[in-house]
Amino acid sequence: MSEFASVTFWTALVSGAILAGMPLLLAGLGETIAERSGLLTIGLEGYMLFGGYVGFVAALYSHSSAAGLLASLGAGMAASLIMLFLCVRWRVDQIVVGIGILFLFEGITSVAQRAQFGTTYPRLGNVPTVKIPLLDRIPVLGSSLFSQPLVVYLSFVLVVVIWWVLKYTNVGLSLRAAGERPEALDVSGVSVTKVRSIAALTTGALGGLGGGYMAIIGAGIFVPFMTHGAGFIAIVVAMLGRGKPGLVVVGAFVFGLTVSVGTALQIVGVTISTDFINMLPFLAVMLALVLLARRSALPAALGIPYKRGGQT
Repeated sequence: MSEFASVTFWTALVSGAILAGMPLLLAGLGETIAERSGLLTIGLEGYMLFGGYVGFVAALYSHSSAAGLLASLGAGMAASLIMLFLCVRWRVDQIVVGIGILFLFEGITSVAQRAQFGTTYPRLGNVPTVKIPLLDRIPVLGSSLFSQPLVVYLSFVLVVVIWWVLKYTNVGLSLRAAGERPEALDVSGVSVTKVRSIAALTTGALGGLGGGYMAIIGAGIFVPFMTHGAGFIAIVVAMLGRGKPGLVVVGAFVFGLTVSVGTALQIVGVTISTDFINMLPFLAVMLALVLLARRSALPAALGIPYKRGGQT
């Protein structure tokens, strides 16, 4: 049991949790915003795949991870236009459209990767990290938490910004009203369509950025279907987070731990079935749903299209 008390094991576990949890955090934050406005983004994983592919290609040819991440953000936002027009503007069923978005971008990214690279899978170089002086010397947490790419620190700043916007600003109030009482928001003179459109674009941007992080920083490579259900886990994280960005952070990194535990065990020489390791995140999802689903507080108008003068 000495392996589990070693600094090597815990450092690898925390580092892996951050690496695996960041895409869930970014996508989960986007889904939180969508759900607050009344949108259920079943196609979130499609945004992640499209953002991952476009970001990877941009990083590969520009030799810049920053350019790749910006491209992934833009790709996710472009993909969310489908949701914006079909669901927000034309009031098509959100679940049907979400499933279509997922299948569409699974197909597009798979075909594009094969057409561009054939059977080869080019790799990116390591992304530069930013060390926080003194804090990076703390055992376990120092090298794993305080020596990360800049986008990780910016993501934690984003968590605080989103929390503040949702809780203390008129924008946050409008988002919550669009999800709870859209007719009341409409009567107050604020366009429900506009609020939900902004939420859809923001969700796409953060979902695409999550996919870009996974491909550019997490793996350094793009492989078709590489998200392996991460988009759906991010939706669960957002739902269990009850609209609170802080809880989304906790949920994302708890699931990140379930992904990283296999690597950490291998580093200290403990052999465990790969199939079991791959099952852990989904077992964690089911356990979380059993224990916490009743406590989740979803908006009353979630998934319900809104038409001025009455819901349809």
